[in-house]
Amino acid sequence: MPVDTAVKSLNDALIKQGLKSFEEMSVQEVRGVVESFIGLQAKPQEIARVVDTVYPGPGGNQDLKIYIPESPAPLPVVVYFHGGGWVAGGLSVTDQPSRALANDAGVIVVAVSYRLAPEHKFPAATDDTFAALKWVAANIQQYGGDNSRIAVMGDSAGGNLAAVAAQRSRDEGGPRIRAQVLIYPVIDPMAKLPSRTEFKDGYIITAAGLDWFWAQYLASPDDAKNPLASPCKAASLVGLPPALILSTEYEVARDEAEAYGKQLADAGVETEVIRFDGLIHGVYWMSGVVPRSKELHDAIVKFLVKQFAD
Repeated sequence: MPVDTAVKSLNDALIKQGLKSFEEMSVQEVRGVVESFIGLQAKPQEIARVVDTVYPGPGGNQDLKIYIPESPAPLPVVVYFHGGGWVAGGLSVTDQPSRALANDAGVIVVAVSYRLAPEHKFPAATDDTFAALKWVAANIQQYGGDNSRIAVMGDSAGGNLAAVAAQRSRDEGGPRIRAQVLIYPVIDPMAKLPSRTEFKDGYIITAAGLDWFWAQYLASPDDAKNPLASPCKAASLVGLPPALILSTEYEVARDEAEAYGKQLADAGVETEVIRFDGLIHGVYWMSGVVPRSKELHDAIVKFLVKQFAD
């Protein structure tokens, strides 16, 4: 279908403002652009309680925020890893979606920060996010959370980290994960799939921009074959938690996200893949300017309510 009219208006405005492709920016410029997505979001909802605290990561303490809605405890828990190409993003840009998800799904959302590249190359981000997941399982009960009902979630690079966290939890004695929500995840730096070509000059992130992010993250070319960086490279996907994968039509990484969904389903994992026609990468953080962003939010709420029901 055609590009959503709100998306087109936004994209046209960004082009008029002279927004460069990410590979043409400095690291600090990239971080500023990603942080500016706050200005594309709806007004943050009120929520019963927000707790700012830290978890002990391999490289030292890292910040996290715990969003607790007005619901009877114990509550299911969603551990949310932000996007930003492993280079940018943080807890401020995930504040609005975390509040909305906590309130609408009746869950505690724990938004996690982690060490960023290129200062901290692979495997820093996955080591931090897996440490955060284990911290949540060990500590969330004191905040009214149910540590037997934990899901992982992430958007873009955060979707990659969530997929890897689910695998590590299975393989490395981590907590039992009830579900994984992967929002337009970037999965495979070596993917040679049609969307990489079709949208190589496309919306928000180009093929060259995606390659640049991978280059900042990976410590060596061999890391591209490591399942802790590329979850599709895992020896087996059997026994992973039910997955919801959201892709967008006009998206350079669309096909690798959907291919990972097929891999999961072929391994016997309960998997739902939803493509949102007319939409683009980053739309989950555009709730204030792209009304259809709510479609992704609603799909996530529906999936989590189902997975946490028993």
